Amino acid sequence: MWSKWVKCPTLLCGAASTRSLCTVTMGAREASSSLYRRLSALGSMADGTAAKRVLDEWVSEGKPVKFYNVKGYVRELRKFKNYNLALQLMEWLEAKGTDFSYSDHAICVDLLSKTKGTEAAERYFTSLPEPAKNQYTYGALLCCYCQEKMHEKATTLFEKMRDLHFASSTLTYNNVMSLYMKSGLPEKVPPMVEKMQETNILPDRYTYAILMNSYASLKDIKAVERVMKEAKIRCTACSDWPLYSNLAAIYITAGLYNKAKLVLKEAEKMIDLCDRDAFHFLISLYAGTSNLADVKRVWKSLKSAFPKATNMSYLVMLQSLAKLDDMDGIKNCFKEWESGYSTYDIRLSNIVINAYLRRGMIKEAESLLESIRKRGYEPNFWTMDIFVDFYMRNHRMGMAVKCMEAAVTKMTKNELQPCQVRVRAFLKYFVEEKDVKHSEELCKVLKRVCYPASELFNLLLHTYVAAGKIEPQMRQWIREDNVQMTSEMEKLLERVCPE
Repeated sequence: MWSKWVKCPTLLCGAASTRSLCTVTMGAREASSSLYRRLSALGSMADGTAAKRVLDEWVSEGKPVKFYNVKGYVRELRKFKNYNLALQLMEWLEAKGTDFSYSDHAICVDLLSKTKGTEAAERYFTSLPEPAKNQYTYGALLCCYCQEKMHEKATTLFEKMRDLHFASSTLTYNNVMSLYMKSGLPEKVPPMVEKMQETNILPDRYTYAILMNSYASLKDIKAVERVMKEAKIRCTACSDWPLYSNLAAIYITAGLYNKAKLVLKEAEKMIDLCDRDAFHFLISLYAGTSNLADVKRVWKSLKSAFPKATNMSYLVMLQSLAKLDDMDGIKNCFKEWESGYSTYDIRLSNIVINAYLRRGMIKEAESLLESIRKRGYEPNFWTMDIFVDFYMRNHRMGMAVKCMEAAVTKMTKNELQPCQVRVRAFLKYFVEEKDVKHSEELCKVLKRVCYPASELFNLLLHTYVAAGKIEPQMRQWIREDNVQMTSEMEKLLERVCPE
């Protein structure tokens, strides 16, 4: 069984040291809240021992740490995606000799995967005693594989779970079916649902949503509607707004706007007025049907239901207004947000800048950019990327390269892929225009931020070949940067720098 208190001799100090921990008297709720405040104040970027230091300090002050309280903190931190601190709390508990349940081990597998990678999760799983390798921990590892799109490992593990009779939950099947959808294999989902039903595992709301999406991907709307009818009959928990909103989204994608509107009206009757997400979905989906009146009506209802609209609510509304090209609505909504925000969110400004530039309103976009800086905030990668796109579309490559320089200096690891997509767009343009000058300028910019050298030289070589130019120093530059050459690049190099 789990220990009620963390087994740690340092929890006893002073006068309390001669008594059992259970006799320590203090305002437990207030103390627990205070400890959580200390932990949450560390933030998501805290170093790997930050939580340990806070907990040890708390203990040194003579205050007890209850196991179930710490587990509650872990739940909260996971909810807000602060996986780093959540893992530190679990590691601290385990180091103190706390008895872990199978579900606790499963949580550790999940947290390790999210913070240190799949290999760390695998090592932890392998180190567990055999009794702890059960449907919970196997399921957690399977979830890791599915989230990371590790198709072969996921399917192999799933088959092993079936052999061990561990594949007995709806969640297990849902994870594998989600992987099929992410891997572009929607045809594999219906047979998986059949396997579930053969083993008397009941589909839930998510099962039906995945199944509907699989048929939608296969362009079989009648099958989608058949699944929806079955869901309403066989699973009453499925008869709520998320399933209806999913069906509406499918209709919108298929261009069946009248059907989507009817479904959205049904969804509205079911939403929980305390659920912001429900309002967000409705606003976005009504925008998808080009229905500005309903977008504004639901927005008004959202603001009536909540005393203050959040940044996320404004973000959803601005995105919807931008989709509907309602420039006046965008300006008014953004002005309203600017007059009362508690935390500045650059994403909202980016939507407005993008809306201006789509209409060619460069002065207004630049004025907003200047306003952001005057407020003491800095544009991010996406802000500058919007300008890059505008200047490229208008063939102003000098300005595009200049904005690209600003963008890459703000680039994070997560933005490398979209940056590469943008660089390939540059490449295509430079090759078509035989523009060696701007190609070289872009390469110099990207080199300063350690952009992959092989891609840079690939860009240069293609542009030189298109322009019919020769560069005698190209081989030397390639050697200096230790570029890994492909056979295609070798052929290009022969034409740019003949030996």
